[in-house]
Amino acid sequence: MILHRYFARRFLITLMGVGGVFFMIMLFSELVEQLRRFGSADATFTDVLILSLLNIPDALYTIMPLIVILATVALFLSLARSSEMVVTRAAGRSALKALLAPLAVAFIAGVLAVAVLNPIVAGTSKEYEVRSDALRGTSSVLSIGSSGLWLRQGDAIGQTVIRAQSANLDGTRLSDVTFLTFTPDGEPNQRISAQVAELVAGAWVLQDAKSWSLSEDTTPEATAQILDELSLPSTLTPDQIRDSFGTPSSISIWDLPAFIDRLQTAGFSAQRHLMWFHKEMAQPLFLVAMVMIGASFTLRHQRGGRTGLMVMFAILLAFVIYFIRNFAQVLGENGQLPVLLAAWAPPFVAIGISMGFLLHNEDG
Repeated sequence: MILHRYFARRFLITLMGVGGVFFMIMLFSELVEQLRRFGSADATFTDVLILSLLNIPDALYTIMPLIVILATVALFLSLARSSEMVVTRAAGRSALKALLAPLAVAFIAGVLAVAVLNPIVAGTSKEYEVRSDALRGTSSVLSIGSSGLWLRQGDAIGQTVIRAQSANLDGTRLSDVTFLTFTPDGEPNQRISAQVAELVAGAWVLQDAKSWSLSEDTTPEATAQILDELSLPSTLTPDQIRDSFGTPSSISIWDLPAFIDRLQTAGFSAQRHLMWFHKEMAQPLFLVAMVMIGASFTLRHQRGGRTGLMVMFAILLAFVIYFIRNFAQVLGENGQLPVLLAAWAPPFVAIGISMGFLLHNEDG
């Protein structure tokens, strides 16, 4: 038990050290990138620094498997260089048992990352989008809520808020929709309800519409108009509507199931968000697989030679598994693979391959 605690502490310290190094590297690179991106805007150095710090958690969370594989390689190379692993084996403890503590640390780190770091990343990503949109002078046009979906469009003559009960997959055809227009001063100008609204080039085409004028002194119902078809100018495009959903990483893992239900209720496809949810749930197993891959090639004494080659093989195999997982994610998002298979197969395959290497090296 004491030996397990020792290996766990060594791995945790190494993991934090590697993560700290990547944090510093990414901080400087983010500063350069944000200065380049917002150099022409009215952004101070404080604004750029805050944007960089808000964007780093997402980047660190993305490369967490790389941090784990590098920490694993560094740990076992250190143990081999100091002959601690040789002493451990001579004391009757197999290398596979010595691997249990780092595996436990990696699994716990993965669980904490999903349960704690994921919501933090979601919060910082949202704040980053808000601040960067404010500096660019843009904003999101769509929001999914429990009361339906909401869109906003605007131009020089005012703003329009759109609420719909449901929509098609790309948000270009809305059902049970209401348009509320405002003047540039923020005063309500007109309210329009329609059974169907379809987005065409430069306009919304409304079917079975009823319009109320809110700018006159008379009762709105007295001047209401019923029209079979009505065209309203629009600055929105299908790409803008799709992009306004944001990335699934900007939604906390705890809020994602409810968001998926709202998407499906509104008529949108939740395949991408469902795939992200299962991928996040499989993250602890994927980190365990990274530890096992790193140990497969470095859990040996350095006198055996070819240490650099083994390290290269470990990192190369980790990158291959990482690429396969991302490729499976794309297939899962497109519906070409079942979500469960695309999310859970890569970590299990990686664990199986690394277990084969470990058993071959230990038992021949």
